[in-house]
Amino acid sequence: QVQLVESGGGSVQSGGSLRLSCAVFGYTYSSVCMGWFRQAPGREREGVAAIDSDGGTSYADSVKGRFTISQDNAKNTMYLQMNSLKPEDTAMYYCAAGFWWGGSSCRVNYDGMDYWGKGTLVTISS
Repeated sequence: QVQLVESGGGSVQSGGSLRLSCAVFGYTYSSVCMGWFRQAPGREREGVAAIDSDGGTSYADSVKGRFTISQDNAKNTMYLQMNSLKPEDTAMYYCAAGFWWGGSSCRVNYDGMDYWGKGTLVTISS
């Protein structure tokens, strides 16, 4: 059974930083697309960043230059380093994973995500 567990959320002031972690358990395929999504109150869920098992990355325009997605294969963990945070970054952040068929398909809002974590809350105050 595949499980994804997020951690690292919290409350910081505008301009601050947070690092989210997503520990992956039970995923046995070597090819994977993983990503971070977020959902703010009253808004639809949106993709934030994605990374494939070759290390290719993709970002939403709203976070480019501020957020960095990475992975540590030895620890089966994905990270999202978030810098220069803004109040509009306030949301529940979810990590997700799905089989990656290769090529350039592992992008933000990848529709092949099969597994989701329960989320971690990020709150940015002005």
